[in-house]
Amino acid sequence: MRLSQFFIQTLREAPAEAEIASHVMMMRAGMIRKVAAGVYSYMPLGLRVVRKVENIVRKCMNDAGAVELLMPSMVPAELWQESGRWQHYGKELLRIKDRHGREFCYGPTHEEVITDIVRNTIKSYKQMPVNLYQIQTKFRDEVRPRFGLMRGREFIMKDAYSFDVNDEGAQVSYEKMRVAYNNIFKECGLRYKMVEADSGAIGGNFSHEFMVLAQTGEDAVISCNSCDYAANMEKAIATRSTPPTGGRDQGRGDKYEEVLTPKAHTVEEVATFLNVDVKSIIKTIIVCVDDEKYAAILVRGDHEANLVKLKNYLGAQTVEMAAPDMIFKVTGSPVGFSGPVGLNLPIYADLALEGIDGAVVGGNKKDLHLINVKAGRDYTPTVYGDFRNAIVGDICPKCGGTYEIARGIEVGHIFKLGTKYSEAMGAKYLDVNGKQQIITMGCYGIGVGRTAAAAVEQNHDEAGIAWPLPIAPFEVVVVPLNTNEPEVVSLAESIYQRLIEAGVDVIIDDRNERAGVKLADADLIGYPLRVAVGKKSIAEGLIEITTRKTRETISVNKDNAAKSVIEILKGL
Repeated sequence: MRLSQFFIQTLREAPAEAEIASHVMMMRAGMIRKVAAGVYSYMPLGLRVVRKVENIVRKCMNDAGAVELLMPSMVPAELWQESGRWQHYGKELLRIKDRHGREFCYGPTHEEVITDIVRNTIKSYKQMPVNLYQIQTKFRDEVRPRFGLMRGREFIMKDAYSFDVNDEGAQVSYEKMRVAYNNIFKECGLRYKMVEADSGAIGGNFSHEFMVLAQTGEDAVISCNSCDYAANMEKAIATRSTPPTGGRDQGRGDKYEEVLTPKAHTVEEVATFLNVDVKSIIKTIIVCVDDEKYAAILVRGDHEANLVKLKNYLGAQTVEMAAPDMIFKVTGSPVGFSGPVGLNLPIYADLALEGIDGAVVGGNKKDLHLINVKAGRDYTPTVYGDFRNAIVGDICPKCGGTYEIARGIEVGHIFKLGTKYSEAMGAKYLDVNGKQQIITMGCYGIGVGRTAAAAVEQNHDEAGIAWPLPIAPFEVVVVPLNTNEPEVVSLAESIYQRLIEAGVDVIIDDRNERAGVKLADADLIGYPLRVAVGKKSIAEGLIEITTRKTRETISVNKDNAAKSVIEILKGL
């Protein structure tokens, strides 16, 4: 491929809306171009990366016994109404009507469509197990699309669905996908971690996320320093810890006291004003459950409430922070002064609060806190449970080690769906005894474009991208530094041709540009190897080969240049 004939337009400056490395560099490298908020065109270089990720995904899915198909992106409302998600999915679901007034949605995921296919196709246990997958464009109407391909509205996704006769069979299918996903991200050349995760809007009772580790990752990855336990923040178990003592009065006396705390409503401000440890303060968070009921979560002052854990505990569709006006309505106080004493709401207290003595809580009045508060005497929790985010140093529930936290980018998610969709939509089969049974399902997704963007977040420097070899747009760029020198051009062309003959994925930068421009573009685009041919190559017979990731440059004899490139590629 010749760069002069390839549609590449690099930018010297990043667009104003680009915030993170992958967004900045993929825009500057001419890999993506914005069409609308959260909607991008994949330019030729970016498309080559995406296709390479897709090919790795296809290979590993096919090796695991999955079969590819392609479903429509527009889905009739009737299917989503059967599963119940039409009513519950939320505003992220783009709903439209055709000319006849029939409702459709632009599929953000395809559980309903695939279940409809299977219920009309599979009739007997003899036809299972089955695993079907597709690679397709999806759409989710994100309220705040940002970060380029990392959180767009339109995106390319691989989604797969398994169908089994029972839970035991579903576990086998799940394990095959777990192995396949590990293989996919290894073959993409990424550093990643598999973590336990919440199933979210997809549903099901068991899931794992695959996180590409990067400092810029949006998600916190909790892992044990002694064993293989790992989970995302929504799922990580926060074990019971020894409750602190040392509140204002350390639990002495028969009753709490009211203390005016003007201009102090954050935990830090209250702790400073009352001269107490933040661990002796109880935060009271008012939440709205399923848009109609209200409740309170209690957590220690140095902890953060986990709304997903409460949602799962209650079996609710949604648990969200209550709006300020509703907090005032149910507590009588503005934000920052809520407390459990006298509160007429269900109270869900985190395990770390069990046995706490002499606590400080909000007084449910502006500028008022209560000290020397004791559970059981002054308020009674509805239940104690794990309702907080895990933190560094928490005890691992699996081995007793301690938690560490890294940043990660979710690129894949696998679910054991059970019978959530098959039961709702009547996907059944006849068992060995001729009796009807409900099919057991699994679901497995990978964000293809997001995987490419995550690779950039993990592999870049100030000059540009440093692609892992398996998903680089081209493996090698040959750069003739002096296009006005016929001998330089001829030598570069001969090396380029030899690399093509050897099956190397190579491009030659034959543009009539200054050497500095070519070298800067090579660094920005991130070809794993750069072969520079200049006047020195003619005078001394030496070619410079630079490895993008390490910046290491070696000089080799011009007659051995192609052979040397091939040997270096084997080691990348």
